[in-house]
Amino acid sequence: MKPFVLVATRPEDRAADDEYEAILRFGGLAPDELRRIRLEAGPLPPIDLDEVSGVIVGGSPFTTSVPEETKPPVQRRVEAELGGLVRRLVAADTPFLGACYGVGTLGVVTGGVVDGTYAEPVGAVPVTLTPEGRADPVFGVLPETFDAFVGHKEAIRVPPPGAVVLASSPACPVQAFRVRTNLYATQFHPELDVPGIVTRIDVYRDAGYFSPDDVEALTAQVSRAVVDAPPLLLRAFVERYAR
Repeated sequence: MKPFVLVATRPEDRAADDEYEAILRFGGLAPDELRRIRLEAGPLPPIDLDEVSGVIVGGSPFTTSVPEETKPPVQRRVEAELGGLVRRLVAADTPFLGACYGVGTLGVVTGGVVDGTYAEPVGAVPVTLTPEGRADPVFGVLPETFDAFVGHKEAIRVPPPGAVVLASSPACPVQAFRVRTNLYATQFHPELDVPGIVTRIDVYRDAGYFSPDDVEALTAQVSRAVVDAPPLLLRAFVERYAR
């Protein structure tokens, strides 16, 4: 099998390693089937799209829609290089799955509007598939309504031209969308189960997603959630596009 590529941008090793291991586990992938690139740590290496099964972009502490002059140099480099890669993927209709940060990346590159209008606090929310989502060959494995973990400062406000909205939640109209035939982005985290979200809460306690004083209560809240459907999406993506 040609490997999938995970383009990661988390500078915190604990969160980055946990994300990688979750995508391996839920995607049913062996380590040699998932090439990891830590884009925040150095320039994007060459990627031959003919030699990969698909590209996955994980989450990030970066916020796409903040003013350009406030972004640190590493974020500006990451966004430029990732944007160039995603443009290649869109042009070739190469299989792509972007989780959370992937919404901002794919959305901006293809002409959508991303801002803070539909931000959601950290927690589990009910996500409902649209009719197009229920009919989609990847998203169709999910229940019509399911709980998923979210936590984001920005989201799609206006979908890209021609994009197909696949899922929504009460506070975020675009929880997932598809561009062309094979490029997907989710606002929710398909790689997160309860242990995963607890790790994120601990790692990002000072990142502005919530008050550090709320860590204990937030951890208890997410620990009571039943979030078991979203990982099915990772397995469905891998099974559809492995080659």
